[in-house]
Amino acid sequence: MEKSICIEVPGASESDLYLNVFGHSVTEPLHKAGPCVKSFYLIHFILEGEGKFMVNNVTYHLKKGQGFLIEPDYQVTYISDKANPWVYVWVGFSGREAGKMLHAVGLSQENPIFTCEEGDKLKKYVFDMLAHNYSNQADSYRLTGMLYLFLSAIAKAQQTKIETPSGNTYVNHAIAYIQNHYSLPVSVEEISDYVGINRSYLSSLFKEYTGMSPIKYLQNFRITRAQHMLTVTDISVESIALSCGYQSAEAFHKIFRQLTGMSPKTFRREKRERTLQNREKLRMSNGEESEKEEWL
Repeated sequence: MEKSICIEVPGASESDLYLNVFGHSVTEPLHKAGPCVKSFYLIHFILEGEGKFMVNNVTYHLKKGQGFLIEPDYQVTYISDKANPWVYVWVGFSGREAGKMLHAVGLSQENPIFTCEEGDKLKKYVFDMLAHNYSNQADSYRLTGMLYLFLSAIAKAQQTKIETPSGNTYVNHAIAYIQNHYSLPVSVEEISDYVGINRSYLSSLFKEYTGMSPIKYLQNFRITRAQHMLTVTDISVESIALSCGYQSAEAFHKIFRQLTGMSPKTFRREKRERTLQNREKLRMSNGEESEKEEWL
């Protein structure tokens, strides 16, 4: 059980950052939340007491002055201590830049724990939210401002832990962006803006770590995805072209032929013929083994 004040906020799905929920809880001994999965980012900060936070098969024992991040779509469980149950505040938020902003302050599902010596400020910001949660424009702006101040305090506390990204880190972030956006008309400028460096530097890093340019990597990734779809689905070639980020079937055909030496339809036909042949070989092999077992 817990004594909780929880405010849910209507989201603005097109915003860079916006609140989903915030609140304050005084928990009872062994109060348990989860196993649960959230659809937004959620940060808890412990004002008093202690407890356990479990994610990715790891258990963290946390106490006053510490906090933990829950990322969307991860299953987590957290339990207050039996003898010294925790009191905490929390904020939940979403937005196009939410994940990037958290990564910038050194928080992720792999590194979800932080310590903040200015816990009074975090409490103050959440209590200010609780006092200004009315449905008017003035309070809406104030809530967003408090969210930024909350994250600012955490960023300040994390400064000593934030590492300057290496060249390989930039490339990994760029690759992740490509893999998540290959179905859209992605440009090298968009990728470089996302990772926070200029286009020419990104291109040189890509060449160093992958042996190809960002646009070449994007092309290869798209065609690899297209090959998979041609192999395992009956989706039309035109639909696959659109799903892989090509605005016209003609452009898709041209790039596909350049990289594979054949048309998408020929690739699909040959791939399926080989699959049927392999199945027949396997069937014959199993049949022969069965006959030998019967004879023995």
